[in-house]
Amino acid sequence: MLTRRVIVCLDVRGGRVVKGVRFEGLRDIGDPAELAARYEQQGADEITFLDIDASADARATLLDVAQRTAEQLFIPLTVGGGIRNADDVGRVLRSGADKVAVNTAAVARPETLTEAAERFGAQCVVASIDAKHEVGARWTVWTHGGRIKTSLDVLEWAAECVARGAGEILLTSIDRDGSRTGYDVSLTRAVADAVGVPVIASGGAGTPADCGAVLRDGHADAALVAGIVHDGVTTVSEIKAELVRTGLPVREAAL
Repeated sequence: MLTRRVIVCLDVRGGRVVKGVRFEGLRDIGDPAELAARYEQQGADEITFLDIDASADARATLLDVAQRTAEQLFIPLTVGGGIRNADDVGRVLRSGADKVAVNTAAVARPETLTEAAERFGAQCVVASIDAKHEVGARWTVWTHGGRIKTSLDVLEWAAECVARGAGEILLTSIDRDGSRTGYDVSLTRAVADAVGVPVIASGGAGTPADCGAVLRDGHADAALVAGIVHDGVTTVSEIKAELVRTGLPVREAAL
């Protein structure tokens, strides 16, 4: 059985980590570099750094902040937000990121995924998908930090992203984001079963058991957490201990 990952997400706005509910009501959490180092020490497998206003503000990612964060880490760092083309992907990778998450630009021009994968390798390209549930068993894709609705079906779009060259899917349930009511397991399982690349589940973690549920029942390869570790509800180490208790293999957490 493949080792499951616990990833901590740093939503960054104006150079500071923030957290909200359903992408709204943001509050300041702290400095991204300091927080990244703390979570690595707790045993996080990866850090995801998302500049949440970059696409909506039509500006580039905060590369200086991303670079300062990367310099603190020995674990993989994914950076997203404000990525407009494959050249931007290259700039982010040169700043120290291991992977780059692309959402809005991929929807606007899907060839961006292919060009980035051809130039830097599919392992560097993460298709970030923000999903909202619609009436009936359907989810739609939203862009610009959850501000703009598209006509894209999430399952169809996820499959196209992989066909275009994405090596991983970062799947966020906008409905569950910040709610701490558990991940959207049905959404995650539907996407994970539809694609042949790893799927990271995001949005809704409230307890370590929620992480186990989405990894086990949602067929996710990784669980992304934010608010529950930022606020001290739990730690990465405690999440991993719960995963081990329920038989899910993880990389040993730092002591």
